[in-house]
Amino acid sequence: MSQDSEKLKALVAFKKRLEKRKDELDSEINELNTMLETVNSILLEKGFNRGDMKEVAPPTQAAVEEPPLQPASETEGVIPLKTMNDEPLAIIYVSKDSLHVLPDDSKRFSVNTPPFNPFLVERVLAKMREKDDELVKMGQLAPDKMFAYDIVCEGDLIREIVIKNADAERLRELRSSIRWTLEKMYEKMQS
Repeated sequence: MSQDSEKLKALVAFKKRLEKRKDELDSEINELNTMLETVNSILLEKGFNRGDMKEVAPPTQAAVEEPPLQPASETEGVIPLKTMNDEPLAIIYVSKDSLHVLPDDSKRFSVNTPPFNPFLVERVLAKMREKDDELVKMGQLAPDKMFAYDIVCEGDLIREIVIKNADAERLRELRSSIRWTLEKMYEKMQS
């Protein structure tokens, strides 16, 4: 009987992990849908219609090698960050060589609220900078291409996080890490 009981406990724990992962994926799908809507609205503003967007062929090798067209404005993309309950946390403005993370005006995120410093700053941002610092020392990365960040504060309130030289892979990691950090900070503010 105890073996059956252990199996049931294991199944219940597994079910909880599956439900948690499903919630995370649902949240990510919501974020992707929001980003897609934003891109669609920008394209529509620029004169594309939905039919044009669906007929775009995948890029050829020649198209991949060409430098990208310069956008009409400095901002190339906007990524809204929200909680699982669709509460706005921040907006990330993505430009050619930098990210600007602007916390939602209605929130008062403090640099002193965990997990901002122990997780986001020390384990994510500082580690990325350390990795690039090593690459610069080994001559594998130009110093002007090194990852850098600046946290702009007003007192202890976070007004903006400016990140330079983040590639697409780091952008994905940063988006996820920043969203998670701000969501945990917001939860602490609520309690």
